Amino acid sequence: MVTVLDTTKPSGKMRHPEKAHRPDQPTRLKKPDWIRVKAPTSKGFHETNKIVKSHNLVTVCGEAGCPNIGECWEQKHASFMIMGEICTRACAFCNVATGMPGALDKDEPVNVAKAVKTMGLNHVVITSVDRDDLADGGAQHFVDVIHAIREYSPGTTVEILTPDFLRKEGALEAVVAAKPDVFNHNLETVPSNYLKVRPGARYFHSIRLLQRVKELDPSIFTKSGIMVGLGEERNEVLQLMDDLRIADVDFLTIGQYLQPTKKHHEVMRFITPDEFKSFETVAYTKGFLMVSASPLTRSSHHAGADFEKLRANREAKLTAAK
Repeated sequence: MVTVLDTTKPSGKMRHPEKAHRPDQPTRLKKPDWIRVKAPTSKGFHETNKIVKSHNLVTVCGEAGCPNIGECWEQKHASFMIMGEICTRACAFCNVATGMPGALDKDEPVNVAKAVKTMGLNHVVITSVDRDDLADGGAQHFVDVIHAIREYSPGTTVEILTPDFLRKEGALEAVVAAKPDVFNHNLETVPSNYLKVRPGARYFHSIRLLQRVKELDPSIFTKSGIMVGLGEERNEVLQLMDDLRIADVDFLTIGQYLQPTKKHHEVMRFITPDEFKSFETVAYTKGFLMVSASPLTRSSHHAGADFEKLRANREAKLTAAK
């Protein structure tokens, strides 16, 4: 978990002071037993942490306070967050710092590639902060990272989790041309929540972005994810599934929202495991090739194993259609 900064100091970044907790806000809900995880202490966790630090890298696992960090890092799985650790947006659910980012690190693509090779990853997830300050939103940096990984580890499959590249002409096309194996862009929540949860984004732009990936290169798997427990209604989640299927999205993830600090959007409800199982069942009936829905599901959790299942499911579907 990233420490919340004192924004009165000239650090150049801040933790969403506009979202300060108000006395009239409800008391934070107590976490149910099914959402609790053990603190990371294993040897594998510390080895992964050492590799990440030695290559001067940032992971979304640490920046976003992911509850699965102990499990993933013990297995030497990590999701690398490129283009710095300061985001140009201030989403109400996210614990990544907001402010004006610095210049891109020209050595980062190679450093990421070297870490992937050192860890011996079969599958790697690359994500980033939003970089609205850059003319292409950081698209070329994604391209450079993908190419570097392919050079150092030709057998590694690459999954990217991108920003929306809002108002960045040609950015999406450049990233798709680099041919990642999986293109992930998260909707995060239902459209009625966007104004308060994801104010810098536009729901239907994100849907269109995912649809456009398939139009440009149908061979690339597309993926999106949402959090539940932010006050959404069940029928809104089902409508979102339909919107994603219209865009031909292959893979849907649904996980429980967890409030990083008191300054962030509160958890409105903890969704039960049975409700997650119901979402999974419905999503499969709507035609998704792969669905991961559970309290601790996150976009990159079990990403390698899920990719193998995704690929197998597509092969099975194609075979059945013959």
